[in-house]
Amino acid sequence: MRLRDFFSTDAIKLDLEAETKDDALKELVACLGLDEKSEGILFKMLKRRENLGSTGIGRGIAIPHCRSLVVTRLRVAFGRKLSGLDFKAIDEKPVRYVFLIVAPPLEVSNQYLPVLGKIAQFGKEVDVPDALSNLTAPQELISLLESKGI
Repeated sequence: MRLRDFFSTDAIKLDLEAETKDDALKELVACLGLDEKSEGILFKMLKRRENLGSTGIGRGIAIPHCRSLVVTRLRVAFGRKLSGLDFKAIDEKPVRYVFLIVAPPLEVSNQYLPVLGKIAQFGKEVDVPDALSNLTAPQELISLLESKGI
């Protein structure tokens, strides 16, 4: 399993318009191409997950995630807000890079937790925050993941 296989350029936003965590979640959910009702359900599920504890893992990275019936397979999206968002991250610093993960409740391939772990591992690499800030096109994120062998 390679992380880059879960990303598509149409679900990568290098200039999030959002000014709040909620708006960022809505903007990334919209990248998944779901209908309006499904988007609303998914947003509520992600909010519920954030209320349990922030998915801001530090170093400017957040990984909001949940399981939901509105998707039939694991889906990911990436958003960047260089000015930062208040995600109540563990290190209390603004979040600039948001990796959204959504999977169905019953997933035969069981990729949800491995993908979550790989993104967290990727985010902890020393050069990753700088590399993410220097991306100029969505394809460059996919190339970065490939170069890391993740």
